Amino acid sequence: MAFIVSEKLPSYTPDIRLTESMILHGDAQHVLSRLPCECVQCVVTSPPYWGLRDYEIEDQIGLEPTLSQFINRLTAVFREVKRVMKPDGTFWLNVGDGYTSGNRTWRAPDKKNRARAMSVRPETPEGLKPKDLIGVPWRLALALQEDGWYLRSDIVWHKPNAMPESVKDRPTRAHEYIFLFTKSERYYYDHEAIKEPSDNGGRKRNRRSVWDVNTEPTKDAHFATFPAKLIEPCIMAGSRPGDYVLDPFFGTGTVGLVCQKTGRRYIGIELHPEYVELAAGRLSVHEQQLELNLGSP
Repeated sequence: MAFIVSEKLPSYTPDIRLTESMILHGDAQHVLSRLPCECVQCVVTSPPYWGLRDYEIEDQIGLEPTLSQFINRLTAVFREVKRVMKPDGTFWLNVGDGYTSGNRTWRAPDKKNRARAMSVRPETPEGLKPKDLIGVPWRLALALQEDGWYLRSDIVWHKPNAMPESVKDRPTRAHEYIFLFTKSERYYYDHEAIKEPSDNGGRKRNRRSVWDVNTEPTKDAHFATFPAKLIEPCIMAGSRPGDYVLDPFFGTGTVGLVCQKTGRRYIGIELHPEYVELAAGRLSVHEQQLELNLGSP
């Protein structure tokens, strides 16, 4: 796999030329500012969840001291996403929820999930109580709607193989949300490409808003990643072959894998150098990768 590594370039200058698929290493908002306007047809991403994991890297998103700071930071990132997205593009956002910590500043390790342990956790948000479900997905979705995005659909990602929980005072959580946003009132959406079988086995019907998709572990990444089967309908409905699909929180590169499978080009932005390497290793050796170590603004 070929990498082109450049010097650190001037900040906030839209000067990255898009030729083929690429991985861009750096802070999402900073890197997005380097991309040209209206160059991306579809955006599919899952940003870090608030207060649930410490990636142990400077400038990471998800450990902001307050929930409002987290939402404001993501809103700013997605404002740049809107700039680089074509007028008829679609933006598919997966984001998980969590419970208040009860002002515990740590979380114990879990034998089944080593990444669960944290030495720092945000305090309980103002107005909430210990054990409250925070409602992060809808708080973020409404903030983005207020920032000008069209909120077109809330999709429930049902996880048939959801992690068991030891709780005995509420149901085990087995779902997350995917929100479909658009930049304009009219936009490209290929509903035929993602039709599903009808209940009676007859003609296929329009895709419903509850998707049953198992979580998928990834080798060398100690957590369940964005499943390919969850990403594929987003890309198939929101883009055409040859279009650019953007993931500003690329992680281990699953969006890139789906793009390769479906004939799309991808732009992946990732802050953590370890994940950049993992993504590069998972992607085809026949496809050139471009790494621009852009750092932070």
